[in-house]
Amino acid sequence: MVQVMAQWPKGSTRFYDFKVQMLEVNKLCNTRNIVTINQMYPGPVVYAQEDDRVIVKLTNETPYNATIHWHGVRQILSCWSDGPSYITQCPVQSGQTFTYEFTLVKQKGTLFWHAHFSWLRATVYGALIIYPKTGVPYPFKYPYEEHTIILGEYWQQDLVQLETSVKASGGSAPIADAYTINGHPGPNYNCSANDVYKIDVVPGKTYMLRLIGALLNMESFFSIANHKLTIVEADGQYTKPFTTDRVMLGPGQTLNVLVTADQKIGRYSMAMGPYMSAQNALFQNITSIAYFQYLGATPNSVALPASLLPRFNDNLAVKTVMDGLKCLEMGQVPKEIDTNLFITIGINVNKCGSKTPKQNCQGVNGGVMAASMNNNSFIRPNVSILQAYYDHINAHFTEDFPGSPLKFYDFVNGAPNSAPNNTGSTNGTRTKVIEYGSRVQLILQDTGTVTTENHPIHLHGYSFYVVGYGSGNYNPQTASFNLVDPPYMNTIGVPVGGWAAIRFVADNPGVWFMHCHLEIHLTWGLSVALIVKNGQGPLETLPHPPADMPRC
Repeated sequence: MVQVMAQWPKGSTRFYDFKVQMLEVNKLCNTRNIVTINQMYPGPVVYAQEDDRVIVKLTNETPYNATIHWHGVRQILSCWSDGPSYITQCPVQSGQTFTYEFTLVKQKGTLFWHAHFSWLRATVYGALIIYPKTGVPYPFKYPYEEHTIILGEYWQQDLVQLETSVKASGGSAPIADAYTINGHPGPNYNCSANDVYKIDVVPGKTYMLRLIGALLNMESFFSIANHKLTIVEADGQYTKPFTTDRVMLGPGQTLNVLVTADQKIGRYSMAMGPYMSAQNALFQNITSIAYFQYLGATPNSVALPASLLPRFNDNLAVKTVMDGLKCLEMGQVPKEIDTNLFITIGINVNKCGSKTPKQNCQGVNGGVMAASMNNNSFIRPNVSILQAYYDHINAHFTEDFPGSPLKFYDFVNGAPNSAPNNTGSTNGTRTKVIEYGSRVQLILQDTGTVTTENHPIHLHGYSFYVVGYGSGNYNPQTASFNLVDPPYMNTIGVPVGGWAAIRFVADNPGVWFMHCHLEIHLTWGLSVALIVKNGQGPLETLPHPPADMPRC
């Protein structure tokens, strides 16, 4: 391992102590205990600089299992520290500790960390802010101040029990009790008039807001009344500045925006509200509000409402922002492709096999809800796939995930949707093996099985170039690609009833989870594990696991 480190750019080492602890919170007229890190909600910010080494000791002082995923961190040769439970590690059990170690090789910008066990990430999350190296400026005028804005969802229930009961029911998840901005629901919710986040701003100054989508089962629009947002970074990568009235963040997405306090002195609403593209789905419709408040505004001045939030199903508003995202630097976009994968994404309804259908088959038309990639619902094993792969232990997973759908048809419009007769999926712990150094193109195709929907798909261990996207079925003859300055992202919202094409070089060995970041879809099986083989020599080979790896 020593000779590997010597080749890498040197940064500082940052140590953090994370204790998984219960915290009593009083929200929405109720008091309850939530799982947090260091009794903070949202959790502590991890600060670092490009090329720094980060060491986080996690101690679990709760009755629940826990892991932490460092969302968007490349984890070069440190797959063991990636964090998804039963994929790269067994969970850290109550009373146990595990130390995460990774180097932020050539990475900077706004990322975040969150729990990756059950639905605990509803409350266990925080910002990961990576500054450029000392003396390296931002590629835009330095803002007067920076603020982090984390968009979340809040439930009154115990999240682990909630996941268990939703799974057992075969039906959908209940809607969140509130949306939150930095943990605060804001004045539109009961008992929340004072549970509001606010930023005090100086007239005329420009602020950078680091927006983080830490939502669980929803995507969300964000806007500030009477103010424009200029996007300068997406998923930790600088973009060409692009100005808009509102943005949409799915779970797992981050955006840095510049906002200038150029309106008349007053209090302005920062608002988050739902984006729901699925048919007939229930969702929380109450907007969460925070304040963008000018110095000199009277404390009780009425906030100007953010009337700019689009309708909940405004797909065009989402497309407009996506169209505006372009990478600032000319990327190293792979032009030649060695590995072509085509993956359909869909919701499924399986037939009821239970003797107590009223309890267990509450899905559409008395079926059991599922979700799939290439019509396979992924089953997480009860061991770590990475450990099983590394130790050559058979029988925990197969290597037969299909690289394309088993049959091609009109995915968007001709998909079966008379649930549960013809909408079932297969299931298994199927993985896809990719050769080291392979130049991969992945087409993600939404399907109309049960319903089309925008799916935020996240790939662990990599960022990728979003070289194209469109509506309808992907057609290589007519699809237009941007190979010059496509955005470089780690989570892509595959358009509702459409497709997205991503490219990356498989230069990081390990087992990498790719999944929909809507937690209910992950529970239903909308995921796959990609195994990237070792290359040649120590710089292309995954080192052995740390000594304190948790046991299952």
